[in-house]
Amino acid sequence: MIERLYFKELVTFAKVELEFDQGLVVFTGPSGAGKSVLMSTILSSFGYTTQGVANLCEISLKKPIKLQSELYELDDEVTIKTLKKEKLRYLIDGQNISKKALKEMFAPYVQYLSVRDKSGFESERLIEILDSALLAKDKGFKKLRKEYKKRYANYKNKVQELEKIKENEAKLAERIEFARYEVNKIEKINPVVGEDEELMQVKKQLSRIDKIKASLSTAMEIFAAESAVEEVYRLLDKDASVFTDAMNQVRADFEETEHLASELEEMNVEEILDRLSEITALQQRHGSIEEAIAYKEAKKKELLGYENIEEDKSMLESFLAMEYTELSTLARQISHARKEEAKVLEKVLERYLSTLKLPALQFTFEMSTLGEHGLDVLDLLLGDSSTATLSGGEFNRVRLALMASTMHRQKGQGVLILDEIDANVSGDESIAIAEMITTLSKAYQIFAISHQPHLSAFANQHFLVTKENNKSEVIALSDKGRIHEISRIIAGEKSTKEALEFAKKLRNEA
Repeated sequence: MIERLYFKELVTFAKVELEFDQGLVVFTGPSGAGKSVLMSTILSSFGYTTQGVANLCEISLKKPIKLQSELYELDDEVTIKTLKKEKLRYLIDGQNISKKALKEMFAPYVQYLSVRDKSGFESERLIEILDSALLAKDKGFKKLRKEYKKRYANYKNKVQELEKIKENEAKLAERIEFARYEVNKIEKINPVVGEDEELMQVKKQLSRIDKIKASLSTAMEIFAAESAVEEVYRLLDKDASVFTDAMNQVRADFEETEHLASELEEMNVEEILDRLSEITALQQRHGSIEEAIAYKEAKKKELLGYENIEEDKSMLESFLAMEYTELSTLARQISHARKEEAKVLEKVLERYLSTLKLPALQFTFEMSTLGEHGLDVLDLLLGDSSTATLSGGEFNRVRLALMASTMHRQKGQGVLILDEIDANVSGDESIAIAEMITTLSKAYQIFAISHQPHLSAFANQHFLVTKENNKSEVIALSDKGRIHEISRIIAGEKSTKEALEFAKKLRNEA
């Protein structure tokens, strides 16, 4: 609960310091005195608005039991401070905090209802109301919803994986085609390590074949003098073995050369040059034959990976089809439990709605595509009217009834801020709203602006906001002051005896 409010330099307010009790806190006063401005500074402290922000505002409150934060150290008595200079700053227990983070932190504990606001009946919110009731009393439902949420989260991730694969399918097809082309191109050439050096040697030999043959023909004449030379060595009684060995080597070399020349003449020169051109092109692109072969193997591995992706896609599609069926079964079980709980809540609401001069309410269920909350899309029918056609007053009375029906789970942790919730309603409706808000004040600390006498009469605390000479003030009213203020609300500035008597009667009844 909020225990203290202090602010200064806010429109027509110079400085205000108020202390609050648990229960219903009502602000009244003439139109234009500054009630809405004062309420705005409370709302801005919890990140609801940036309008009506004082140059300095401090709110002290008891930390809700379940309020935890990994980013901020919080005392049992939390202080929220707003400072407005060049820009608006928020601090919680002296630590800087953003407006968004502040609002998210206190959203479960500080609620704001305005006659101009028609939110709170969204499908997700209605599902949350039913699920909260079921979770509190049905262990089977708790287990069922936990399993569904866990499996749906995994299902959603797998759907995203499949979508990513499909998005990349066009690019994937191009990559597969390119990889296959690269592999086929190198495999068609089928290079062998060292082949380039052999081909270059053959090319050189081919370019010199005619000269080799001519020189070889002339050189063959050396063998004509071989016998004469050997005879000279014999006549001189000298060893001719060195000469003989040398001639045998020359003969072997010449025979080998003749054989090579014969082979070269039989070779297809164009094929050799084409082959050398292909190998040279590979070397120019990849650096070497070894690198070209390594590139081919890498592309083969890449193709294998693409085949795995196709298999993954097929497996994902099969998994998702089966899991969708399983999740749909779970979702229908959850939906059945919700429908049963909706009937229970409708009966509870009937009493509150009747008190608020409203017809019975019915939850309506429609089936949608599988989602985080199952298959259900919820709405409300008030009599024959959908929530979209309700007036602001009807809308907020239904919200009050819903809050009253679930307030036993609040356990005094919440703050409820009401902005002229009883405006533009009849006398009977005003009484009904005041009684309902009084009931809610047993579970919530409620701050309300009111122009109706009954809500003011039932308040635990009553503050009067006045303005004179363009200066606004707030004072806590005594019991006598409350009677005079209630009579002013009833009769206007010139109170009557009848209005005073009625005000006393309201206070006594409260």
